[in-house]
Amino acid sequence: MKTKEQIIETNIKQKEFYNTKKTNFATKMWYSLREKTLKNIRRNIGILDESYDLHKKWFGDLSNKKVLDLGCFAGNSLSMHLAENSKQYIGIDLSDIAIAKLNERLVNIDSAKALAVDFLSDEFAEKDFDIIYAYGVLHHFPSVDVLINRLNEKLATNGVVISYDPLETSIPIKIIRTIYRPFQTDAAWEWPFTKKTFFKYQKAFNIEERRGLLGKSKWFFLLGMLPISEEKSIAIGKKWHKEDWEKSATSVSKLFSCMHVTMLMRKK
Repeated sequence: MKTKEQIIETNIKQKEFYNTKKTNFATKMWYSLREKTLKNIRRNIGILDESYDLHKKWFGDLSNKKVLDLGCFAGNSLSMHLAENSKQYIGIDLSDIAIAKLNERLVNIDSAKALAVDFLSDEFAEKDFDIIYAYGVLHHFPSVDVLINRLNEKLATNGVVISYDPLETSIPIKIIRTIYRPFQTDAAWEWPFTKKTFFKYQKAFNIEERRGLLGKSKWFFLLGMLPISEEKSIAIGKKWHKEDWEKSATSVSKLFSCMHVTMLMRKK
């Protein structure tokens, strides 16, 4: 298990990566596949909008809440919603270039600011957050134990973590990622959740709600190869997504067949 100091050292390289976006051929191909396939699936059958709507529901009334937007880069899809509606908003990311862009967007919001800082660093002294929003972020930490300890340090009493991360629990995805990993530029900070990861979060927090995405619906792209209309394909895809969405909330086996998981986790 990596120590906090070792992770901080790795994060210096991660900062450079996100500032320069220098990738090898294999990583570019993976990103292209992910963007063209997975994002199209999520967009076509409404997964993206449903996820964001659920996160807004989990945020609740933000008017009296202190919010940390963890690993927000130049702003994710809900960064401005959080900044405009919360009592206090702080967005942080390793990339100083991205944070400079986000601060430009926040310039007219007195209660909001963005910082280029490592979440694990002593330099980041802010705490007592009612919400830590981590969209596509928690899987960037190689040590779940170190991260969980830090999250608990930063949360206020009864505070929540709202997360969205990739899973590496279904056999097809595990095989693909295992083949790809030796060639991956950002492998040092890409750690999709395993079953063990999930159970560590389950032990450390009260998971009040969870949803799995891209289980059965990850095969939506195959429908395009069949002699059926686009309308029919989308209807089938939406049906598959609904099954993933609803059954993963109560069935661990269904959750582990999915590619992504989003969770509402409350501090114990």
